[in-house]
Order: sequence, then structure tokens, then C-alpha cells
Amino acid sequence: MMLLFIISIMIILISNILMFLTIILSKKSFMDREKNSPFECGFDPKSSARIPFSLHFFLITVIFLIFDVEIALIFPLINSFHLTNYLTMMKISFFFLLMLLIGLYHEWNQNMLNWTN
Repeated sequence: MMLLFIISIMIILISNILMFLTIILSKKSFMDREKNSPFECGFDPKSSARIPFSLHFFLITVIFLIFDVEIALIFPLINSFHLTNYLTMMKISFFFLLMLLIGLYHEWNQNMLNWTN
């Protein structure tokens, strides 16, 4: 029992020493202005905060979030195919994909997907 305790302490010590060595040896420190400054959407944080912001960045972000959440909702549908009958699952999947396509058509119709407006 005592031997097992000593072996476990030795393993913990060796792993801690190895982690400490990797932190020291892999530390890369390039001290330049770009790396040390906070990232503020590509703007210089020390200049005026009243610079006009392109709405396209915001729209692309919102579109990405909408489709990302909808993709996350599709994955459980795939896993639940075997739990319901085929016709019900096809109706649910068709409705869900139809809503995605209607949203995509609306964004395309409103010229939200065109970057050069």
C-alpha cells in the first residue's frame, strides 16, 4: 500500500515537472505593438471611437450565427430518425429545411449577401 502511494506521488511529481518544463521551453515572447494591443474590430483603440463601422460586418456575423444555430438544431434530427416513423421525420425535416431556404432567399432578396453595395 505504501509502495502504491509512493509511485503515485512520483508520477504526479514527474508530470508536474514535465508540464513546468514545457511551459518554460515553449514560451514565445514577441513584444511588438500589434501583439500587445487589444483587438478592437480592426480599429486603433486610441483613436476616435466615432469612426463609421461597416454594417456588412454585422450582417455577415448575424447570418453566420443564424445558420450556425440552425445547423446545431439539425444534428439532433439526424440522431432521432430511428425514434419516429419515416413520414413524420420527413415532414419535420422538410419544414425545417424550407424555413432555412426561405430565410436564405429573404437575405438574398434584401441584398444582404452582396458585399459591394
